[in-house]
Amino acid sequence: MTQEIIREAPAPDPLEGQQTNTFFYVPAPNEPVLNVNNIQGNILGGFNKDYQALLFLEIENPNAFKQWLESQIDFIATASEVIAFNRLFKSCRKRRGREGTVKATWVNIAFSFEGLKKLTNDADAFKDTSFKAGLAKRAVDLKDPVDKNGNPIGWVVGGPDNGKVDLVLIIASDERADLLAEISRILESIVAFTDGQGNAKSSGARITFLEEGANLPSPLSGHEHFGNLDGISQPGIRGRVADNPKELLTPRQNPENPNQGKPGQDLLWPGEFVFGYAGQDNDAKKLEDSKGEVVSAGLHWANDGSYLVFRRLRQDVYKFHKFLNDTATNLNTDPRKVSAKLIGRWPSGAPTVRTPEKDAPSLGNDDNANNDFEFNGEDPPDGKFFKNDVVPPSHDATGLRCPFIAHTRKTYPRNDKTPGGEGPATEEIDRSEVTTQTHRLLRRGIPYGSVSPSTPNNPLQDEKFVDRGLHFLAYQTSIVDQFEFVTQNWVNNQNFSKEAATGHEFEGKLTLGHDPIIGQSGNNEPGGDRTRKFFIHLEDDQNKPQTKELTAPEDWVIPTGGGYFFAPSIYALKEVLTK
Repeated sequence: MTQEIIREAPAPDPLEGQQTNTFFYVPAPNEPVLNVNNIQGNILGGFNKDYQALLFLEIENPNAFKQWLESQIDFIATASEVIAFNRLFKSCRKRRGREGTVKATWVNIAFSFEGLKKLTNDADAFKDTSFKAGLAKRAVDLKDPVDKNGNPIGWVVGGPDNGKVDLVLIIASDERADLLAEISRILESIVAFTDGQGNAKSSGARITFLEEGANLPSPLSGHEHFGNLDGISQPGIRGRVADNPKELLTPRQNPENPNQGKPGQDLLWPGEFVFGYAGQDNDAKKLEDSKGEVVSAGLHWANDGSYLVFRRLRQDVYKFHKFLNDTATNLNTDPRKVSAKLIGRWPSGAPTVRTPEKDAPSLGNDDNANNDFEFNGEDPPDGKFFKNDVVPPSHDATGLRCPFIAHTRKTYPRNDKTPGGEGPATEEIDRSEVTTQTHRLLRRGIPYGSVSPSTPNNPLQDEKFVDRGLHFLAYQTSIVDQFEFVTQNWVNNQNFSKEAATGHEFEGKLTLGHDPIIGQSGNNEPGGDRTRKFFIHLEDDQNKPQTKELTAPEDWVIPTGGGYFFAPSIYALKEVLTK
């Protein structure tokens, strides 16, 4: 019997036939119906909770573990449940003007390659070479700090000296008390497992690491520890959650562009993030015509699953803020403006492409505007620097508003020229934006650790060491072509976007530089020089752009753990991994 799909309660108009914004419900009969009852909930829906914990386990006895895993399957949240709840939550919050009227606690699970090998004989059929190698063995290529043997330095989870990690459980809730209750339930089930008849059994698993994360308290709610609004630019996903052609996973909120969700949010085919669906066609001439082949992980039961990348990133807030403050003093400007240059957004989330001179919280708070921009296109004549405030959706081909090295531009260059983006010599086609969209990620990160007392205008060091940072989590269907491509070819590539800068002021410079926020220097030997350099634009007192070279003597974001995982479907949990 087919399980009934949970009906969504979208905001702002929950009932069919009562729509006031008809463009919100544009039908998409040619897009696939997603198997939302089979896909885990954090992949497509996103938990979006204030409290979240990661629990890592080693499988010591596969046969015993399978019985324990079977007892947990009904606790694994599906996309159907999470999407329905998220839309109900938004609808209630909009009408009642506050949160807390509905709440939920979710659990999802994902396995490392080594963990899958303990549970099934066909794990070798997975095609992604980086997934099979594991993140720790990719540390050298990702330019993370490593020892003389190539092992990552300073990791607390996922490293060769941290104990084996075969799987991770993601537990998320609207309230910390509920989170702790669910963690307790899971821990008790591991250490004191009983079967359906109440007989004491071994769970076959050992706890190797547990850590909480949480949305930062006001006024930093929704921000990361450096003080910037996070998680703004997420890709839209094509597909429906039911047979009704209007029941879209990503509602179409841009009446001027049916190929976007929110303005500036390009729609991608779901195979970029979930196996078993059409992905992006890298050779398409236009983004709207880029439906590609069905994406396979290499074996049938992996359909409706997704790869999960986890990075534990420690943030040295004081050193970052001190750099901003020292640089601002040297350049006679404001530390928050230096930060905006390095990130490409102001603390509110307002993009510097649209408001180059000062923060505009009203723009940053408007999720139908704060991502509505491109990079490549018309710039003002004669190199005139932008002195206006908030502007309409805009371009920035010369990097005057958003430097080519800015984190926002490095990690998602939009329509800048990117490697592999050019068409054949016989065609005047630049496929850069089409190519860029094959490297996107669905990010599900959350901060961990206490808030720093430091600010860009008043850098303060903790009295004693405090470990704080980000649990970076991202879903995709190719670790090689998505997470690792972005890291190696964009973030850590000093010459990217050198090609996009051709013909402009940066041309002729040796490099443009690393991503100043998460970029890792080329010297990853023990005690090696981690200095990074990058170029930005600032205006002088004549309102003319001046190129400035900045030097960061050390990293502000330090990898301290991680892993590559696979989040299987509910079917795979029931019919493959517990058999």
